[in-house]
Amino acid sequence: MTKHIDAPINLEGTVSDLTLAIGQLLRRLRQEVDHAGLTWSQSSALARLDREGAMTTAELARLESVKPQSMGATLADLEQDGLIERQPHPSDGRQILLLLTDKGREVRRQRNIAKQQWLLAGISRLAPDEQQTLIAATALLKRLGDV
Repeated sequence: MTKHIDAPINLEGTVSDLTLAIGQLLRRLRQEVDHAGLTWSQSSALARLDREGAMTTAELARLESVKPQSMGATLADLEQDGLIERQPHPSDGRQILLLLTDKGREVRRQRNIAKQQWLLAGISRLAPDEQQTLIAATALLKRLGDV
């Protein structure tokens, strides 16, 4: 009886493959749901405002890890498209809060529905054992994101 020795895991190759796969999946998702013609930064800003509520340009820029000037340009486009609006800050008259409009919430809702439908259709084409592998991998990816 011969003893089985596991080959060492190539973590660098795994990282490269994972980065490529995640990038491809994200690009495909954006392609499938880009009905509103939003950029990645616009989508991210809308999502943040939807999740966390009204905030200033500076707060949003800090949370999104971009310069306030870049965020200002992003928000100007969103405001021009009627997806966000300005309102006075309740306690500091020098500041302006930005928040989603009804149109902005509807764009977010439609994009989320399109993403879910596209992913559901793709996952449903996988074999049952592949679906189980994906479920396990999803839990691991969540954990990895929390590191």
